[in-house]
Amino acid sequence: MLPLNDSVWLVTGIPGAGKSTVSRELAGGLPGSAHIEVDVVRQMVVSGYLVPGQEPLAESNAQLELGARNAALLADSLMDAGFTPVIDDVVLLRQLARYREVLTRWPLRLVVLAPPVEVALERDRGRLEKHLGGRFARLDAELREQMLGLGLWLDTSGMSVVETVDAIARRADEALLSP
Repeated sequence: MLPLNDSVWLVTGIPGAGKSTVSRELAGGLPGSAHIEVDVVRQMVVSGYLVPGQEPLAESNAQLELGARNAALLADSLMDAGFTPVIDDVVLLRQLARYREVLTRWPLRLVVLAPPVEVALERDRGRLEKHLGGRFARLDAELREQMLGLGLWLDTSGMSVVETVDAIARRADEALLSP
């Protein structure tokens, strides 16, 4: 069984890796939990919103960090209220730093969904809504370069959503980041 209400969960990976689906399933298996989809938090900016990588790049990057900070603040508030937050976000070291700055009172568990990029691209093509994989496939190399060795890494290419969540539950200790 997963540790209950002892940690904030952060699920990351490139677009198409399964972050939102796995995060919802993970949260659904925990009593008193919440799913924080950072794309939704970021899109609360109505006027002036920039998609990741859009020019001006400095502003786009600032919005990515703002999304991470706001998701962390929300997670902190949920933890205070006794809910286990499960955040899904595309996280590199700069965004991870924002989470760690805000979430100093709680253990943070990082799960990196890391199927081969071809698998993530195929999953992305099969989605009914947003299709982002092609634009952000380059993030796979950045993710592996910057984040390797942090948290629990799972190649989910041969795993169902339920099998992925089961693997996360079994290996929860590997996801715990040191303070």
